[in-house]
Amino acid sequence: QKEDWPMHRLECSAMCAFGQNWNPSETVRLTARVLAKQKTHPERTQSEKLLAVKEFESHLDKLDNEKRELIQNDIAALHHFYSKHLEYPDNAALVVLFAQVNCNGFTIEDEELSHLGSAIFPDVALMNHSCCPNVIVTYKGTLAEVRAVREIEPGEEVFTSYIDLLYPTEDRNDRLRDSYFFNCDCRECITKEKDKEKLEICKLGDRPSAETVRDMIKYARNVIEEFRRAKHYKYILCLTLAPGIAGLLELLEICELSLDKMGAVFEDSNVYMLHMMYQAMGVCLYMQDWEGALRYGQKIIRPYSKHYPSYSLNVASMWLKLGRLYMALENRAAGVKALKRAIAIMEVAHGKDHPYISEIKKELEDH
Repeated sequence: QKEDWPMHRLECSAMCAFGQNWNPSETVRLTARVLAKQKTHPERTQSEKLLAVKEFESHLDKLDNEKRELIQNDIAALHHFYSKHLEYPDNAALVVLFAQVNCNGFTIEDEELSHLGSAIFPDVALMNHSCCPNVIVTYKGTLAEVRAVREIEPGEEVFTSYIDLLYPTEDRNDRLRDSYFFNCDCRECITKEKDKEKLEICKLGDRPSAETVRDMIKYARNVIEEFRRAKHYKYILCLTLAPGIAGLLELLEICELSLDKMGAVFEDSNVYMLHMMYQAMGVCLYMQDWEGALRYGQKIIRPYSKHYPSYSLNVASMWLKLGRLYMALENRAAGVKALKRAIAIMEVAHGKDHPYISEIKKELEDH
């Protein structure tokens, strides 16, 4: 508390005053901290050696009315929750800052890719996106670490990935346009060589027509978007504040019905099937239905290994979840094998001295 007091003082008294009504979004909290840091460090900070926050791209001219309205809502929340200890620039400057934070923020996750928070790392934000990244960004405490996951030639650009790379080219570029306002022209997006495998169609029985496949892809994308919105607005509150078994069972049933419907057209290795299995696995884990979670995880892991790039954190986290599930269900041999596969990826992505790896090795010793 003492170490973080210059920042935490922004929130502490307000958190006490608002009590249960203290609920600014992560973006609002992060932006408040950026403003406070700019006040205490008018010069560049340690994390701005190459790029300052003020130099971030905002894409202000590309924001539609919905995005502008969301920013105004965030500005209102900032004034509401932080009025006591924060000095504000004018509204126009705040719009720019929120747009900059939205385009350049990082999502912080733990070793199983569970969400922990959001952060700004200015120098790390300098890297461009590719769907064939040559580095991975991982986190150690409040530090971001960048590691190569393949050989990088002298003069070659360093690329990271801004998005989940599971999905086919069109979906990835939809996401990039919506969040970052550009289309990717990496080798993967030009050749689309993985798209056919990612959109695998049922091989048994009569091959579905092109129209049936198009309709099912449209249905799958709509379901995924509904889950994404629900995660942001509804289920986070439901699951964290008042987890009800009925609501969770309903959510699981939605996943299973979607899987049944899509399974008439798609193979299990199809990325839309994998997405719904992952959601279902998450619900099972929350309900502590270890057997159910394991069944979904076993179906997911092989296609994940095929669809994701080498040394993917998504693959590592799935091996880690499987390893812990096997251990919990007293299948030590399978658990050890899965955890070792996770470690092999994480030693490249996180570095061999990362605390996560020490924790997993300790789990192996304890079992």
